[in-house]
Amino acid sequence: MLKFSQTLCVIISIFTLASCSSAYYSAMEKIGIHKRDIMVDRVVDAKESQQEAQAQFKSALAEMTALINFDGGDLESQYHVIQEQYEDSKEAAEHVSSRIEKIEDVADALFDEWQDEIKQISSTNLKRQSAITLRETQRRYQSLIKSMRKAESKMAPVLSALKDNSLFLKHNLNAKAVGALQGEMVSIKKDVSALIKEMNLAIEQSQKFIDMLEK
Repeated sequence: MLKFSQTLCVIISIFTLASCSSAYYSAMEKIGIHKRDIMVDRVVDAKESQQEAQAQFKSALAEMTALINFDGGDLESQYHVIQEQYEDSKEAAEHVSSRIEKIEDVADALFDEWQDEIKQISSTNLKRQSAITLRETQRRYQSLIKSMRKAESKMAPVLSALKDNSLFLKHNLNAKAVGALQGEMVSIKKDVSALIKEMNLAIEQSQKFIDMLEK
């Protein structure tokens, strides 16, 4: 019975969210802001969140490097810095994921609407041209989302390493602990480098997609 109730709550939540999105898009359209415009804004937001995440992960790496090179002083203070870097990085990653989801939501609504409206075009030539544009936009969109999701996946190992190091340091505030973390830095640098590379590609794809929609 409990499992059924939980499933029912999930289903209701899904329909509620879908209804909210639909109502929002309808309200925006009434004031002249169409799904295409919302799509552009959300891709811009996602691009900016990726740039912010890049900067945050670079900052976290810099603080980890400073910790490894730590030579005397208050290790507890340094621990708090690393902990804050982890929390800030986690928040930045969540923003990226949230904004990708918002793009997917409006994309589904936009493409469904576009497909329905193509059917209403009586001119065979115009219908064909619109269908071609729709397919190309969907193709470019899928490439964009794939790139964004790939970059998103690269954040997980970095977050995991930052969390591990923070927890380890919390209970071992001494020079020996710092020495133990040195071996982790090679892997962290590699993961951050891979993350930055994929985010750069996603940011580039985002700008190309924005340019295409604004033509």
